[in-house]
Amino acid sequence: MKNLITRRTFVGGVAGAAGVAAFGGPSMAQLALPKEPVALNVIDVAGNLALTQKAIENYRKAKPNLVSRITFTKAPAPELAGKIKAQQDAGRVDIDLVLTGTDALSAGIDQKLWVELLPAHAAALPKLDDIYLPAAAKMQTLAKGQGVVVTYYPSGPLLEYMPDKVKNVPTTAEELLAWAKANPNRLIYARPANSGPGRTFIMGLPYILGDSNPQDPAKGWDKTWAYLKELGQYIEYYPSGTGAVMKELGEGSRDMTVSTTGWDINPRVLGVVPKEAKVGALKGFHWVADAHYMCVPKGLSNEKVAVLLDLMNFLLTKEQQAYTYDEGYFYPGPAVKGVTLDMAPADSQAAIKEFGRPEYEKLIADNPIELPLQPDQMVVAFRIWDEQVGGSKRK
Repeated sequence: MKNLITRRTFVGGVAGAAGVAAFGGPSMAQLALPKEPVALNVIDVAGNLALTQKAIENYRKAKPNLVSRITFTKAPAPELAGKIKAQQDAGRVDIDLVLTGTDALSAGIDQKLWVELLPAHAAALPKLDDIYLPAAAKMQTLAKGQGVVVTYYPSGPLLEYMPDKVKNVPTTAEELLAWAKANPNRLIYARPANSGPGRTFIMGLPYILGDSNPQDPAKGWDKTWAYLKELGQYIEYYPSGTGAVMKELGEGSRDMTVSTTGWDINPRVLGVVPKEAKVGALKGFHWVADAHYMCVPKGLSNEKVAVLLDLMNFLLTKEQQAYTYDEGYFYPGPAVKGVTLDMAPADSQAAIKEFGRPEYEKLIADNPIELPLQPDQMVVAFRIWDEQVGGSKRK
């Protein structure tokens, strides 16, 4: 059984395979595949390997003429941009493919770390608008051509709680604040810069609270920042990642957290959180969608870029997308149209049948699905949260 905590935490350095090409690079028409197989180093800062590692390994098996071996590494999202920038400045980039959420995607766009994939290499990739689910196609616009969506889910924000501990379940933002005040240190969530549920929560609050501009954290989130500061008075500390949050919820040291469909289902599948945990949504709730992206750091050889584009094509086939149902971690998971649960591996089907929630279908159908912040605005939101809300109480 996969380990929820370790697969989202740093597990070591990345093996070397330095790239030498000039930053940027020619179009795919000029990129030749290697005559000898290459080794690839994949770094995951989003927990995405839970969804895609089997499919990536399938690629290696299917294309031994292109790939000799693949090394998988995991790291916290906030550390990635600095790591890649240092390698680029030294002319020794040994990370080939980055699997990331909107957090490190945004930081990399801000610091100009990524190879332009679209439109530069559009001819080498599927016609994304034709194959993506509508919401996944919208998420693709956030990449600014510098990443390609590989998995998608409507995300949250949801409240997750233990029903034996939380008798009066909050149904509004005001009730959540009152509950936290009456039950100090029993609510927890992780630092948004390294937590899908954390950032989904702060991006969802402007819709719930009726803020002036949900897409402008600096000028349009007056109610949200005031709310988060007040709520923070009753939160003991903010863990560095969601895995630690779910561990505390499961062990009983906290009674409630913010969650998403996948972070609700998967920890219960893995036994980290008891099966009987419940979820709810606050009045005025909008989904804030989430996706994982494939990004390529500048500084790789053209041959490697050619292989990575071929790998992206492979991962976007329906057959490989079916693996992304996983055990509900990014539920549903597929970004591509026409990928149904009955196409997924048997263990995925069994896990979602047992631990999925029938109410999700109605919640998804009945509530608006919004895009998360644009990358530059997400960087601003993380900075303000760190400075004004939780920076002094991070752990």
